[in-house]
Amino acid sequence: MLFNLIDHFQDKLESLGLWPYLQVLYQEEFRALAAVLLAFILVMCFGRRTIAWLVRMKVGDAPEFNHSDLNDLMKSRGGTPTMGGILICGAILVSMLLLADLSNRYVQLAIVVLLWLSALGAFDDWLKLTAARRNPGSRDGLFPWEKLLFQLGLGLVVGVFVFQAAGAPDALVLNLPFQRTYPPAQLDDTLQLPMALSPSVLVLPGIVFIAIAVFFIAGFSNAVNLTDGMDGLAAGIIAISALVLMVLAWLGGEPRASAFLMIPYVEGSQELTVVAGAMVGACIGFLWFNVSPASVFMGDTGSLPLGGLLAYIAFVTRQEVLLLVIGGVFIMEIGSVVMQVSFFKFTGGRRIFRCSPIHHHFHLGGWSEHQVVLRFWLIAAILAMIALASLKLR
Repeated sequence: MLFNLIDHFQDKLESLGLWPYLQVLYQEEFRALAAVLLAFILVMCFGRRTIAWLVRMKVGDAPEFNHSDLNDLMKSRGGTPTMGGILICGAILVSMLLLADLSNRYVQLAIVVLLWLSALGAFDDWLKLTAARRNPGSRDGLFPWEKLLFQLGLGLVVGVFVFQAAGAPDALVLNLPFQRTYPPAQLDDTLQLPMALSPSVLVLPGIVFIAIAVFFIAGFSNAVNLTDGMDGLAAGIIAISALVLMVLAWLGGEPRASAFLMIPYVEGSQELTVVAGAMVGACIGFLWFNVSPASVFMGDTGSLPLGGLLAYIAFVTRQEVLLLVIGGVFIMEIGSVVMQVSFFKFTGGRRIFRCSPIHHHFHLGGWSEHQVVLRFWLIAAILAMIALASLKLR
């Protein structure tokens, strides 16, 4: 909004002599860093009030892990307010509205992803947390197929609109690690757009492109949801992942940087640096209240939209395959659940892990909650560095 207002009143600002002080808002990287700071400040300012309100509304967590040993380990979490995702998503939304270019099609769709999955998560959390004080027999949350239906529906919407918004084949390519999107070229002041694609690059047909959007948005929103099981675990990894995506969005939206690194150039995607920056700031601020012992949990209200936004930014910038590396911890978490459930059914009751998701396996194995969280953060940081380093290996 600030960017749009300054752009609209540029002539007036120049006549008043204010333009030299405000033109910095035309730089996406400045607005992205400002979004980090603004989202952090918003969470810090409203954190205590939001937690107090959640306590008054009696939306405290009552964890049940269907495992007696794990229930004993996690019993201290009982009564801690959840739905703290309201705080995260509110900070991200305000930061986007103030600092992003609201005329940008990718920003508009990011707002849709945020609001859609926030509403879905909040409704699910509210049903779970208020079941005891509603009528006997009231449902305890949404059914899994209901949540999945809305996630798949959002993925379909995103896939269709991003496909229609693509202004060049570059925005539709299958971007694989170590593969050159463009042939090596001498960069000079006469960079021609659109750039010629490398002969080996595959431009995805519409149906495949949309299917990838559906798969990643539904998959990552659920993967982050499963990871959100320990104090600070999900928020810390999301902050690391979003920071990497902030860099990737800037590189993918800058033609010279894209040509130099031979990664897909997607016109307009640079504005997503502001979205990713807001995610980083909001998650860091949330960690102030969420580190052990947590004062609040994000719940589905936060985990579903944060996972969806990670997938959305990676999808638009054509880095969804690299997201599998960046978000490797999330893949490990959801993969452990799939393996455990499948093996349990196939063998008639045997298990691979002590408990899934896999962070509980290590917790039951003797690691303290602090050790699990910090070690998973370290793994996420290493994967982030590997992902960024791979951009030069083309």
